Amino acid sequence: MGLAGIDVTLKDYKNMLFKSKKYLFIYLLLILVLGLSTASQKNFSHPDFVILTFAVVAILGIFCILFYLLHDSDEELYKVAFVLIICFGIVCSLIVPICDVSDETEHLARAEITSQGVIIPHWNGEDKGLEGLYNHTEGEKISSEKNLGVGFNSIIAMKFFTKNLGMTVFDSSHDTDKINHTPYIVDSAFEQNPFFGYLPQAIGILIAKLLDLNVIWILWLARFCNLLFYAGVVSLAIRKTPVLKIPLLAVACIPIAIYQGASASIDSMIISLSILAVSYFIYMCQSSKDSLSKKDIVIFSVICLFLGLCKLPYLAFILLLLFVPSKNFGMERKNAYLIILVAIILIAISGLLWSRYSAPTLLHSWRSSHNLINSTLQAEHILHHPSRIQKFLSNIFFIEVPAMLNGVFSFFGARQFHHYIDKYYLVTSALLIYLAVTLLAYPKNVKFELKTKLGAAFVILVIYIGTCFIQLLTWASVGYYNLGISTRYFVPLFALLPVAIWIKKNPIDGDKFDKYAIVFMVAFMATLIISFATKYYAFVRLL
Repeated sequence: MGLAGIDVTLKDYKNMLFKSKKYLFIYLLLILVLGLSTASQKNFSHPDFVILTFAVVAILGIFCILFYLLHDSDEELYKVAFVLIICFGIVCSLIVPICDVSDETEHLARAEITSQGVIIPHWNGEDKGLEGLYNHTEGEKISSEKNLGVGFNSIIAMKFFTKNLGMTVFDSSHDTDKINHTPYIVDSAFEQNPFFGYLPQAIGILIAKLLDLNVIWILWLARFCNLLFYAGVVSLAIRKTPVLKIPLLAVACIPIAIYQGASASIDSMIISLSILAVSYFIYMCQSSKDSLSKKDIVIFSVICLFLGLCKLPYLAFILLLLFVPSKNFGMERKNAYLIILVAIILIAISGLLWSRYSAPTLLHSWRSSHNLINSTLQAEHILHHPSRIQKFLSNIFFIEVPAMLNGVFSFFGARQFHHYIDKYYLVTSALLIYLAVTLLAYPKNVKFELKTKLGAAFVILVIYIGTCFIQLLTWASVGYYNLGISTRYFVPLFALLPVAIWIKKNPIDGDKFDKYAIVFMVAFMATLIISFATKYYAFVRLL
């Protein structure tokens, strides 16, 4: 592009700035009100960092809104998705304290091991099995000493992240140290997860090593490369789906999703791949008669396989193939369903084989001795007390669901006594209303067959109940329901809601709705950044 092209672009932005004053005013008012609702008295004593953060997100938000208004078409929304996620994701990756995202030290350790070219981490230690951890007769935990050298091979630079867990770079005096490559043993490294779930982070860590950067760049580049992957996959999903682009983008930009997407966690890949899977499912459902081929079934199956290996309950996404309108397949109905059946069986076998490998590796983690966990005793307890099943179902729908909804704007804090203690009631309430309207009452006319709607609802229930049951067996104490589930586990299910539930009573014009939806979407991401400034940087003075 020549200089004239740049001048035209700048002129377009300038013109749009004056034309969109209403939307920009609404955005600035939203981040002022919502941002102030996250502040406390301590922020008013030293407001320097918070004011700077507000200025940064105000400018970023205005740019993102103008970018959308200049690319206001379904064909270009994927570009908007990429820009929105990258702009706010980068700030999020830098402002969130050291490994403050749930289990991020362990995810980062696995990514560092992957950066060495190791596909399956090698456990250094004697594998004693469950008998080495529990008294199977009484379900009593047996204490055991961890021998020096028991764990996974990494580098001593990783020690920095455990020692400075939850601190900001203003709190640590060692973030400027060079990366120390001396061999070092880390005790847990998510051995049960597939290596490809850490490839983006590993690339970032490898770059930090090759450039001989300061140790903090191991985390920052791991987060940034993970974010880049997240933004890329979500953009691909928005481009692929023929309808419901704004609802899918809204799910990708839920603050808890951006928080995970801009971290070193494998949840970034899980959420992005699930949105891609839903977009492909919508594409197949909205395709014309006889237009789908074996290739479409294979592509969708591969997406589901990669997604499910990262988080096993999401293998159930493959069942969505059964609810694609049969008339859309360019082959005889019986042949189409035969291919689908084969795909489901192959995915199920892959999941079973992977679970047989991954389940025993949990013993190589601190989780093996947490909460008196014993899957065998828990299963026996349920079999001997059938009434517990009813209590389990009641618990997950009437206690866990409200807690999960509250978690759309609730973030892990490594140094907090209670890791999810923050309650941002105003932001959470506003965000839930926004999501309910955007996901369930999107005003553009979209039609799905009844079996498609029921099928999507069925898969949502299967994955939700299945995830909770797995947590019951692998996390909860025997006889109890401390499931340890988090909203981040179920963000992918939000993406299926617009297919399963549809309320056609929205009086707002579709095109006008899209503009307001983007403004609110950007405002919630900006509030996410402001909330970190008010929470973690209250005592930082810049002047």
